[in-house]
Amino acid sequence: MAELIQLVQGTVIENESMSRHSSFGIGGTASAYITPKNIDDLSKILRFANQHGIQIYFIGSGSNILVSDNGLDGIVISPAKALTKLSFDKGIIEAESGVMLGHLVKETSKQNLTGFESLGGVPGTLGGALLMNAGAFGSEISNHLISLKVMEMNGEIRTMMRDEIEFSYRQSSLRKDVFILSAIFELEKCEPEIILEKRLKASKKRKSTQPLKYRSAGSVFKNPQPNLAAGYLIDQVGLKGYRVGDAEISKKHANFFINRGKANASDITALIRIARKKVEIEFNIMLELEIKTYGFNASEFMPHG
Repeated sequence: MAELIQLVQGTVIENESMSRHSSFGIGGTASAYITPKNIDDLSKILRFANQHGIQIYFIGSGSNILVSDNGLDGIVISPAKALTKLSFDKGIIEAESGVMLGHLVKETSKQNLTGFESLGGVPGTLGGALLMNAGAFGSEISNHLISLKVMEMNGEIRTMMRDEIEFSYRQSSLRKDVFILSAIFELEKCEPEIILEKRLKASKKRKSTQPLKYRSAGSVFKNPQPNLAAGYLIDQVGLKGYRVGDAEISKKHANFFINRGKANASDITALIRIARKKVEIEFNIMLELEIKTYGFNASEFMPHG
C-alpha cells in the first residue's frame, strides 16, 4: 500500500467505505479508492496492479451499483472528478469518461445539438453509461457513438471504432478489464425550442414515474422484452411497497428498490431474490439484473427453494 500511495499522483483513500460512493448509500470498505490525476497516472496504477496481481474495480459515480457489505479486496478506480474534458467541433463531441451525463446533456443542448435529451436526469458518468449502453425512453447512448479510446490493463491505449463493439439493450461487448478513457460522438443540429421541449418531456416523465426522493440505483432489473417491463411484472405479483429491513420495493416504481435510511446490501439482495422468485413462479420469467454488483457470489441473487 505504501508503494502504491507513493506511485499515485491523484487521490488514494485506504479502507474507504463504498457507501460513500454508491447512490444506494450501501457497501463495505474497499482496500483502496483511487481517483487518478490523469491518463498517465491511470496507466501507472493499472500496470502496478497487474504486476502485483491486485484486483481492480472500475466504478463511475456509483449510480447503478450494489457493493457487498463485506467490501472489496482490491483497488477501486473512478474517473469521476478526474477525466472530465469535453470539447466540441461543430457536431463532433469528444468527452472523457468521467464527464457526468447531466453535464453532457446540458452542454450539447447549449450547442443546439440533439440526441442526448432523454439522458437528462440519468445519474452517472459517461464511462459507465457506455459500458451498459445506458438509455431512457427509447434512446440509447450508443446511437451516436463514432469511436472509443480505451486503456488495457498493461497501460496500453487503443482506439475502438463503433463497428468493433456490439451494443444491445443495457449491455455492450466491452470487456470489464478495459478502462474507457474517452468517446467521440456525432450529433445533429436542431432548433433550441425542440431540444428544450424534449428535455422537459423526459424530465417530467422521470419525476412522475420514479422515486427520486430516496436513495436507489435506478432500475434493478432489465426489461425482459421491449414491450414487457420488469416493474410491471413485480407490480403484478403484489410486491410494491414490500420491505426487508430498511430496503423497500418502491410504491411509485416497482423496478426501483429504495434505501429508506439504514438498508444494507443483504436487505437489497433479499428483495432481489424475492422478486425473482415470485415473477418466475407467476410468469415463468427469470429477471436479469441491470445494476452492477461487486463483491458477491452469483448465488446470492438466485431465488431459494
